[in-house]
Amino acid sequence: MSGARGKLVVISGPSGAGKTSVCRALKQHPEVEFSVSATTRCRRDDERDGVDYHFLSRDDFQRRLSENQFLEWATYNGNLYGTPRWPMDAALARGKTFLVEIEVKGTRQLRERGIEGLYVFIAPPSIAELRRRLVNRGSNDLVEIDQRVRIAEEELAAARETVAGRRLYDVTIENIDLDQTIRAVKEMLWP
Repeated sequence: MSGARGKLVVISGPSGAGKTSVCRALKQHPEVEFSVSATTRCRRDDERDGVDYHFLSRDDFQRRLSENQFLEWATYNGNLYGTPRWPMDAALARGKTFLVEIEVKGTRQLRERGIEGLYVFIAPPSIAELRRRLVNRGSNDLVEIDQRVRIAEEELAAARETVAGRRLYDVTIENIDLDQTIRAVKEMLWP
């Protein structure tokens, strides 16, 4: 892709919808560079700092925010999340596909700023199925699961919004079967 500008691809969806699994599959493609988000939430046992997230203290996150180091940021379930700005600019200049996994609030910020890209929303087949997936994941207690389901209902409604004269998401994919969902996203990126 010499000389060609890369493309930003934004993937969003409720917790448990499958967006992280889709992103893991896309990261295997040699043309994809993945944004490692920063967060103030606690690290899960299977996560690695700098690989899954940059785990920051709230004070450090706030300092970086005041220095305009984030492309977008959001509060989700009491924690702060942000997308560092410079890796995207560098990847796009090299002609790479820059993959960002963010929440709906972050997507709104990108759309409001007029940042061009392909915006994809991964939706669960139903709220009942989403709840089942969250329970089976085993990493959240029932109170957290209830909070995530409430947030998911809000996110599903927001996915149909229009921001700055455009739909918030270019496409919504209902994740009934993960392999089919991954294939559908790959076909959009590399027809």
